[in-house]
Amino acid sequence: MDALALQLVLGRAPGLRYPQLRSALERIASPRVDIAAVEALIGERPGTLRSLGFKPAACEWLHAPDAALLEADRKWIARERIELLDALDPRYPPLLAQLHCAPALLYVRGAIDALQRPQLAIVGSRSPTEPGRRTAREFAAALVHAGLAITSGLALGIDAAAHEGALSAGGPTVAVLGSGLDRIYPAQHGLLAARIAAHGALISEFPRGMEPLRTHFPQRNRLMSGLSLGTLVVEAARESGSLITAGFALEQGREVFAIPGSIHNPLTRGCHALIRAGAKLVESTADIFEELSNFLPKQGGMPSHRRPDRIRRATTSLDKGQKILLDALGFESASVDTLVERTGFPSHSVASMLLILELEGAIGSQAGGRYVRLQDERPG
Repeated sequence: MDALALQLVLGRAPGLRYPQLRSALERIASPRVDIAAVEALIGERPGTLRSLGFKPAACEWLHAPDAALLEADRKWIARERIELLDALDPRYPPLLAQLHCAPALLYVRGAIDALQRPQLAIVGSRSPTEPGRRTAREFAAALVHAGLAITSGLALGIDAAAHEGALSAGGPTVAVLGSGLDRIYPAQHGLLAARIAAHGALISEFPRGMEPLRTHFPQRNRLMSGLSLGTLVVEAARESGSLITAGFALEQGREVFAIPGSIHNPLTRGCHALIRAGAKLVESTADIFEELSNFLPKQGGMPSHRRPDRIRRATTSLDKGQKILLDALGFESASVDTLVERTGFPSHSVASMLLILELEGAIGSQAGGRYVRLQDERPG
């Protein structure tokens, strides 16, 4: 078999992990453990393969790989320009290679070089608030400027906002899928996935045709945290899957960061739980740089930590009534009726001032006719 065929065999071996593979090859192959040594495993009896530490499903596959399936995979890879990165390759992400969960093969659409950059995972709710989306975008952009690649899971909400923020800054972003690369999930992120592949990488441990099954996503989350120096949680409810990713990061000895929020917002309770458990509270990117400075590129200079003052300039130009309304809004979302009750202003005056405040960039509108104040202090 040629090297590509051997890689394809590894990719189809159910549940095959790098530590299992390396241990087996060190026992039966030549002193030089590389992709060529994998051929020694192909066709071995299942009993022999089990004695080397492989799981039953992987043993059956390695004993008798499906040649027709491998040929179809080969054609797909050539047609779609998919790169294969096996765990024996020196370009395999070194942080991931340290872990027992490291897959034997990664399918990559885009630039393998993006996986060599220091990465930070950004995760959070699939149904975030608008300020949460904005926070994820702005942190991702600022972190890209500092030399980090942004890693996330292509999901709705905070994941998508993090990818978009990285792309807006011209930097690399990595999306880890819980399906084969031919099964973009969710489907509405097809265009976003194409942009990520052009400016970073889509990666998966799952072969062509693999659907986004629920059981795949815990392993997807382990890869996200395993690729990264740390994981930043932007908004998460108590039962959020983002907390699972953060838990994996802790198990892997990686940093966990969380952005706090209002005690009345259910989407901040997961972040608060992480902070109580020891995650680093993050108010600006400086809090992240403080922990990761040793891993960031020294050339080009660390970005300054001055916060943009566009909102502060806008609020200083407001008249007295508009400032009263802004103070009444506080940092919780509120409806027009609530603001009328708090201020005593007529509803038509409140509606007019809200429009001005939104145009000035001091507030943002949400679904259901609610408004939220935009933070004065921003990442960077």
